[in-house]
Amino acid sequence: MGWLYYDYYYLVLVVPMLILSLIAQAMVKSTFNKQAKVLASRGLTGEQAAARVLYHYGINDVRIELSPSGKLSDHFDPKSNVIRLSNGVYQSSSVAAIGVACHEAGHAAQHAEGYLPIKIRNAILPICNIGSTLGLPLAIIGYFMGFEPFVSIGLLLYALIAVFQFATLPVELNASKRALAVIEETGMLQGDEIGGAKKVLTAAAMTYITALLVSLANLLRFVLRFSSRRDR
Repeated sequence: MGWLYYDYYYLVLVVPMLILSLIAQAMVKSTFNKQAKVLASRGLTGEQAAARVLYHYGINDVRIELSPSGKLSDHFDPKSNVIRLSNGVYQSSSVAAIGVACHEAGHAAQHAEGYLPIKIRNAILPICNIGSTLGLPLAIIGYFMGFEPFVSIGLLLYALIAVFQFATLPVELNASKRALAVIEETGMLQGDEIGGAKKVLTAAAMTYITALLVSLANLLRFVLRFSSRRDR
């Protein structure tokens, strides 16, 4: 009967959130591909657009490099102060490329300014990594040993996954807000092009929201599973 409970909670709680997550990921790819076909009237590349955001914020110690990774692997590396843009963004003059490149430059601006939410996210990252690794195994060990404190501590550690996802949301949303503000202020994109960039960044934001929902669903699933097994 234990596995029946397990499957039931997984099907009812987790599967719907996983489906939403897959839909969000598909929307990102679809929206990016659509806007990647729209060339910006100013003709700036993603690399040039990111550089303009850095200049806007007075940042001169961040490099912009071509990422060796694949499509949509764009990111800002705060340890080496490097914005790495995928080939489809770095050299492209599309609306999608400019939106993504400016978003990553927005992260660089957050670090340069000491943006509080990103400080909080970085501060809790080490313990959240511990929670994602040890939380569930500790809860399972505690359950089979009949040692309730292990179960509770394990679930609390596992909950840190959702805490990290929650802390990530304002960071990503703010990076997009910064990107769009600089895009409009500097005229990198014009008219409908701005709306296209906004669609790309909104679709990307949905992936972070669904990731949080998946984490919360998994947490609730394990809380209910352990609780129902204890009450029997």
